[in-house]
Amino acid sequence: EGDGGQGQNRTVDTVIFSHVLYQLSYLAVGGRRVLDPRGRWAVKATAAAAFLTRRTVTDYPDPPIDTRRTRSLSTTNPVTRAAHATPVAAALHTVRAQTLALAAPLSAEDACVQSMPDASPAKWHLAHTSWFFEHFVLAAHAPGYRVFHARFDYLFNSYYFTVGQMQQRPGRGLISRPSLAEILAYRAHVDEALARLLESAGGDSELEFLLTLGMHHEQQHQELLLTDIKHLFAQNPLLPAYAELPRPAPAVAPPLGWLPGQPGIAAIGHAGGGFAFDNETPRHHALLGAHALATRLATNAEFRAFIDDGGYTNPALWLSDGWSTVVAEGWNRPLYWQEDLEHEFTLGGLAPIQPAAPVIHLSYYEADAFARWAGCRLPTEFEWEAAAARLPVQGNFAAAGALHPRPAAAGAGLQQVYGDAWEWTQSPYAPYPGFRPLAGSLGEYNGKFMCSQLVLRGGSCATPAGHVRPSYRNFFYPGQRWQFSGVRLAKDSA
Repeated sequence: EGDGGQGQNRTVDTVIFSHVLYQLSYLAVGGRRVLDPRGRWAVKATAAAAFLTRRTVTDYPDPPIDTRRTRSLSTTNPVTRAAHATPVAAALHTVRAQTLALAAPLSAEDACVQSMPDASPAKWHLAHTSWFFEHFVLAAHAPGYRVFHARFDYLFNSYYFTVGQMQQRPGRGLISRPSLAEILAYRAHVDEALARLLESAGGDSELEFLLTLGMHHEQQHQELLLTDIKHLFAQNPLLPAYAELPRPAPAVAPPLGWLPGQPGIAAIGHAGGGFAFDNETPRHHALLGAHALATRLATNAEFRAFIDDGGYTNPALWLSDGWSTVVAEGWNRPLYWQEDLEHEFTLGGLAPIQPAAPVIHLSYYEADAFARWAGCRLPTEFEWEAAAARLPVQGNFAAAGALHPRPAAAGAGLQQVYGDAWEWTQSPYAPYPGFRPLAGSLGEYNGKFMCSQLVLRGGSCATPAGHVRPSYRNFFYPGQRWQFSGVRLAKDSA
């Protein structure tokens, strides 16, 4: 097979057999899927059959598992050794294992298909997150590291043009080769090299920063993997489920209240003491006027009232570009709502719309029109952060296993600030005063996208727990709505 791992002579039967072993190997190793950390997926059936007898790393402690989660949220892939474990190594192990767990319910066919140019195949997410570590960590810090395949720099580079050219995003679904099994072997190759590097170079501050950046990058792709597979499955007339999700209990949303914000000068941006992306810095001051934030997210029932009142047919409610999009795309309801306005597609398949749950999969245009219809507006990102900074970062994140927003609980103060749904703000995604991107090619991570996009805050039901913070800035174009994006209303005074 050589360095490229292309397997030109591999038969169809062997590919199928290798993938079946991947899907079932966790049953054969004590209920845990363990990838071979040294070798590659074999090109012959006899070698593939020997996979389960190879050395596996089983002495690293598993992260705590919530038995209430679906199978897709509980699979582990040990890649580090307990004898040399560090906080960074343990975190890396958990993040890398979680990506494999999220992909575990998918077939090879699921993992290859791309449903639209904005989305990427699951197989590409699996490979790109490994390429990130390979290029920015291993190639620079692991002496003698041998890349898995020289052409993967082209296939799995996303947008780092200072690194080199790449397969353009709309064509990622055309990459049927390398196979899913080969991508999994690529991940195992990178994981083993990372484990060796941590054994020999642990404690290097620059290395630990790059590894931490890579982990947070991978967590972003974990959420994208879920939103992209949801969009893909929604195109299938069978509306298949990604996972069996818990059935929500009947609920009534608490009355919508208003919490006055503190006008004046607010400190905005990352305050130090932990990881942050460069776009969260530097910390600076913003002037807030008198304002109030809604105590919870807008619900499906409230958005249904907007629809019933002709919200999608009244151009007076819409920004010019928004109305043009409504007309051009034929929008008349949120993405994934069915024509009967009673059911929606979820990662658990088709389900009744919960009136009390937050409305999701809205574009900025829809969120803005809804707010105008309600006699309100969207918050600025500074109003949101000033309020969120006083609250613990806890909520309905992906680890809860719901993978869908939950109704707000009754209580005082702001609810659903973290998790459930990303909250559109009216703030353009722009650099903070004094912003400096990371040096080198990593400077392309955030800064070059600071044009024509809007900021979202708070995380969603598909966001990994521990990924977001009060200063975290997500960003998307105003017409995009395949993310778990919703609305918190704001107004200029209480």
